[in-house]
Amino acid sequence: MVDLLGPTDIRTLAESLGTSPTKRWGQNFVVDAGTVRRIVRIAGVQRPDAGAERASVVEVGPGLGSLTLALLEAGAVVTAVEIDPKLAAALPSTVAARAPEDAERLTVIHADALTVTSLDPPPSLLVANLPYNVSVPVILHFLETFPTLERVLVMVQSEVADRLAAPPGSRTYGIPSAKAAWYCSVRKAGEVGRAVFWPVPRVDSSLVLMERRNPPATSVPRERVFAVVDAAFAQRRKALRGALAGVFGSPAAAEAALLACGFDPLIRGEQLRIEDFAAIAAHLPG
Repeated sequence: MVDLLGPTDIRTLAESLGTSPTKRWGQNFVVDAGTVRRIVRIAGVQRPDAGAERASVVEVGPGLGSLTLALLEAGAVVTAVEIDPKLAAALPSTVAARAPEDAERLTVIHADALTVTSLDPPPSLLVANLPYNVSVPVILHFLETFPTLERVLVMVQSEVADRLAAPPGSRTYGIPSAKAAWYCSVRKAGEVGRAVFWPVPRVDSSLVLMERRNPPATSVPRERVFAVVDAAFAQRRKALRGALAGVFGSPAAAEAALLACGFDPLIRGEQLRIEDFAAIAAHLPG
């Protein structure tokens, strides 16, 4: 088994690098080996049978390498995208020291994840402990940019997890829920205690599992559907007749589109599925 990082290892490694977790990049390092192995297990990463293809995983924000080592232990080919230059430079050495037989399966890219547009090999899984402040944009960016992604397992702030997994009609259903549903079926996959992080965050964390599915059948591009989603929730207390007036040109045009789709013009966006937003978007002018 790989020599995974524990609490003392994390602090010693950070001290040797002259670094510590920063709010700038939303860094909270996982210090519990059991937690990272649990994440890997739920993500479905496992050592392949002889001759079988290894899982191609992209990890965003590997930090000091807690989850990276667990992914390599499970046999994955890992591309780690790290924005912190000091941590990006140190990660290969950490892996070489603790998992020398697996080190050749790691590639580290020093970049802002939101700017990454190509990866080799193309990833089939995204597995990450995501910074709370950019979690939803990162998830949506990778799902759109990498159609090879079949599954996503991320650890995020519990409030964000609730929003991503919320069904239509629920209090937390909104833009993240609808847009994530365009790409995937989404569900919460467990809770994570605060004590497994350094520093200990002030919020709870949850695991979210997303499995790729076909987008809604529609004649309009995703961008137009998402424009309707954005408008519907910009003022979520508004009825859709008024909320969609901007994108349709007038309340009357928005009402006509809603009636054509069989919806009450006074319904609110939180009641609609992503398939419903796609149907409405088909009536956008131009």
